[in-house]
Amino acid sequence: MAVDPVCKMDVDEASATFTSEYQGKKYYFCAPGCKKLFEKNPEKYLQG
Repeated sequence: MAVDPVCKMDVDEASATFTSEYQGKKYYFCAPGCKKLFEKNPEKYLQG
């Protein structure tokens, strides 16, 4: 399981529809809204 970096929800990597790559790493999202927010400002969601 991956964790959506925006809402922290568990996402099944095998069936994830919404993904994005940032600095060579693939991220998984539960919904298109989370993907869109991440892509606008990925550093905001990767801190901490």
